[in-house]
Amino acid sequence: MAKTPSDDEVRARLDAVAYGLAVTPGFRIADLDAASTPSFDAGRTEGEKLLARMGERMSDLQERLYAHGRTGGNRSVLLVLQGLDTAGKGGIARHVLGLVDPQGVSLKAFGRPTPEELEHDFLWRIRKALPPAGRIGLFDRSHYEDILVPHAAGTADADELTARFDAIEQFERELVAGGTTIVKVALWVSRDEQYARLRERLERPDKHWKYSPNDVDVRLARPAYEAAYDEVLARSSYDIAPWYVVPADRKWFARLATSALLLRALLDLGLGWPEPTFDVTTELARLDATR
Repeated sequence: MAKTPSDDEVRARLDAVAYGLAVTPGFRIADLDAASTPSFDAGRTEGEKLLARMGERMSDLQERLYAHGRTGGNRSVLLVLQGLDTAGKGGIARHVLGLVDPQGVSLKAFGRPTPEELEHDFLWRIRKALPPAGRIGLFDRSHYEDILVPHAAGTADADELTARFDAIEQFERELVAGGTTIVKVALWVSRDEQYARLRERLERPDKHWKYSPNDVDVRLARPAYEAAYDEVLARSSYDIAPWYVVPADRKWFARLATSALLLRALLDLGLGWPEPTFDVTTELARLDATR
């Protein structure tokens, strides 16, 4: 019977994955091999087995987080997913968060701002969607859309972009100081894989609802989006909330890598089970008296 790895052994493996995905100085997203599987060479079958085992550990840690939230704790985890259309953000939401108890999860997908949202600061709608204490929150797109889109479209000047970068850094530092761990993941697909996925959406009636004519417009502007991502990754990957870039041509690896980053964050919380606010012996006696 295989020995169950200790938390230290699990953490060492997860650190290796994170190291292979972390943004480093001079990183350019155009240089990324989107079909690669950094720090994991065992293949899909083993990857899916590992994901299932990680899910068991993640479920336990999430329940501890939820229990602490119910008993006055302030910790939470926010998983931020960014990526071009077809990068697999929805698949991550279904498969990764499907490994844990849904009552401890909050999911928010951000689209174009509504008229009401446009009346407020760009972070207003983000603040409204933050996970409460004890929860894992997942953002399908995020506040970084308010830099990426205008940057790629050329609709914001350098001063405005800098102001947004500064606002986001202050916002994220406030979140971390308040007990939220932020895991920022950029999912990246190659041009060829994106084409294949978009074509599948057009050829399959059950996927038409996923397609938007704007997808081709964004695809035509891919170089501008690559430049926008390069700037975002360079300017907003800091000590308290670094960026990780996950090659996403292989869906199984994107799910495995993102799960590893989330599991690592949960392990780092170091949560045991909350202490009871009552005397257990007394309550056992009271319960037994009702037999």
